[in-house]
Amino acid sequence: MLNKTQSFPIRALRVRLATPALGLLAATCLSSTLLAQGSPPGEGPAITGVRITQADILAGTFSLKDIRNHGLRIFSTNFNKLDGYGDGPLDILDTTGPGGRPTLQNNGTFLRVNGLDAQSCMECHSVGSSTTAPFRFAIGGVGGSNNNAMFQPTEIDVDDSDGLGFAAYNGRNINPPFLFGSGGIELAAREMTADLQDLKDLAALQPDVPVSLITKGTNFGTIVFGSLSGTFDLSGVEGVDDDLVVRPFGRKGEFATVRGFDLGALEFHMGMQPVETVGQGIDGDGDGVVDEVLEGELSALHVFNTNLEPPFVAPNPMLPQAAQLFTSVGCASCHTPVLDTSSSVLTYSSPEIETDPSANVYLQSDLRTGPTAFPGAIGGGIRVVCLSDLKRHDMGPGLAESFGHELDPFFITARLWGIADTAPYLHDGRALTLTDAILTHGGEAQTARDNFAALGSADRVILLEGLRSLRTPLEPAKGLVSPQ
Repeated sequence: MLNKTQSFPIRALRVRLATPALGLLAATCLSSTLLAQGSPPGEGPAITGVRITQADILAGTFSLKDIRNHGLRIFSTNFNKLDGYGDGPLDILDTTGPGGRPTLQNNGTFLRVNGLDAQSCMECHSVGSSTTAPFRFAIGGVGGSNNNAMFQPTEIDVDDSDGLGFAAYNGRNINPPFLFGSGGIELAAREMTADLQDLKDLAALQPDVPVSLITKGTNFGTIVFGSLSGTFDLSGVEGVDDDLVVRPFGRKGEFATVRGFDLGALEFHMGMQPVETVGQGIDGDGDGVVDEVLEGELSALHVFNTNLEPPFVAPNPMLPQAAQLFTSVGCASCHTPVLDTSSSVLTYSSPEIETDPSANVYLQSDLRTGPTAFPGAIGGGIRVVCLSDLKRHDMGPGLAESFGHELDPFFITARLWGIADTAPYLHDGRALTLTDAILTHGGEAQTARDNFAALGSADRVILLEGLRSLRTPLEPAKGLVSPQ
């Protein structure tokens, strides 16, 4: 098996060579030699040739498009065990060293529940529109319900042996969302976080006075600094963690950046361990492979994901009436139509500090130009027409996920842009139509749900036709080519 520490001299040689073409040729030839020595005859890892490093990015060796190309490769490559896919063998006799997750029917590769459920990101993010037959393919799209990630089950009763009348699954069941426009979401969330941190500082300057945590039209409650206790009273904070970091990624709002999400997703779904998680030269999962995802490759994946085109609004004469109904019914109270940013520049950091996105910046991208092309906002920022307040809300017991004996009804407001093309709906894909999705709302959305249910047929049609104007990009990642 190829030990990936052997590949470092290849990358160093490529940087020293006079031309990129010669570097690529040398890297490919040397890589083939190493594979012949360390891999089964005729086999090798799926990632071959030049691998982008963080040093390459810092040195300006690659253009932004080149970095996106390398990110596309990490996103779309079907990793195998020579790349580090999986967790290695499960050694039930050794409880001290690294070991693998158990696999279904002891197949040694796939688990499906609790990860090890895909070979590439693109396997689950590839549907651009489900409104056509066959569906329209798109890099970075959604996944069908067959692609749902299932994890943390504590009880499964698929044959209703308990006689309750339904198949019980006590855990999480997550339908893959699309990645389009995620750069704008990340930028808006960062600015919201910065606003909340400033409001926290303001509260410290005026003890015992409640300060409203409002940013970009979203109200996250209040915060008070107690003069006697010398601490912050966070009991009035709502819809965001106590550190006041807006985390727009993950259905529960767990991740502040796409990079943060990718770190966990690579390990969970494929057992591909990023160097920045386990350390350089460390075989953290005992599969015999080190340096499975380089820091530069993780950076390239982050850049690729956040420079995918945003969804768009298709022309529709019903839009003005639909927008009025959307607001009057109460949908817009959580599905904020537009988040305007102050800046158009998304910066990239490694390592990331969630409360200080300006730390450790190594690259930036202007989201008004190039492939992303968000519309401009007054003041030089961009308009993120995502229809979400990026806040967590109580959606009621009907949508609550179970963890052991507890129910968690909180979800971040779903972004509705592109919704015309992305059935099935809701966090687990249970709703096959827009009407199903709306009528399943509860908790804080109960009033809006009831108002929609009370609409006459004609108004329902107008509102639904307006939502079907929210389309996904037609050719995302156009012009990119994965390096060979």
